[in-house]
Amino acid sequence: MTSKKTLIFQGEMASSSAHSRISNLQNHLSPLEANNKLRSLVKISPQVSEALSNGRAVVALESTIISHGMPYPQNLQTAKEVESIVRENGAVPATIAILNGVPCIGLSEEELERLASLGKSVQKTAGRDIAHVVATRGNGATTVSATLFFASMVGIQVFVTGGIGGVHRHANHTMDISSDLTALGRTPIAVISAGVKSILDIPKTLEYLETQEVYVAAYKSDEFPAFFTEKSGCKAPSRVNSPEECARVIGKCSLCLRISSFSKVFMHFDPLPP
Repeated sequence: MTSKKTLIFQGEMASSSAHSRISNLQNHLSPLEANNKLRSLVKISPQVSEALSNGRAVVALESTIISHGMPYPQNLQTAKEVESIVRENGAVPATIAILNGVPCIGLSEEELERLASLGKSVQKTAGRDIAHVVATRGNGATTVSATLFFASMVGIQVFVTGGIGGVHRHANHTMDISSDLTALGRTPIAVISAGVKSILDIPKTLEYLETQEVYVAAYKSDEFPAFFTEKSGCKAPSRVNSPEECARVIGKCSLCLRISSFSKVFMHFDPLPP
């Protein structure tokens, strides 16, 4: 015979399970609430937090270029110069990294110094690696895909980087396709870069971006750039000719994203001449 206590316990378990399912459903129906929970898991610098609260421009910056792109102290100097350029143009820089397992959105001078001095001992962290680095309380330098994830989480709408990953040559045999491309396809952020790395298969990369519904434009050029060179031999899908036109395109894409899953923005600026 089933006891009264057992029935009560089973009823409580069913109630708890139902409450959990309802909570998960609410998170799907109310992504803002779920996103707020995620935001509580990251550390946002006071400057970035204030700028986001007041509707000021914030520019996300990746950190792999700092840890893996060049030696110390050149990497620290470059990181400071990039942040300074962002400030001089009226925005707040938000360099993103994981330190002691804590995702940091915007680094202090001490944190920037630490990341730069640790160099390649810091784990290069793509989107797939975030959970491991956080769980093991490690240090992670974010790639394009991980930076996009954290920037989107806190509401940053513009991300500036150097070159992104893409479809590697002979990918039809190796399936070597950068997670940067899928991250671009699912993240509603405007990414400003100098194109994909020149060693990649640029035509296939452009095809993949089209499949992911990513809007791609070159600035004052009809040709798609290749990171450190202005010419890749590939025509850019679209062209924009002024900062105002860039802003209008980003604004229209943001409006469409609020209505449905529409184009993400990916604009390429030609590399600076030597």
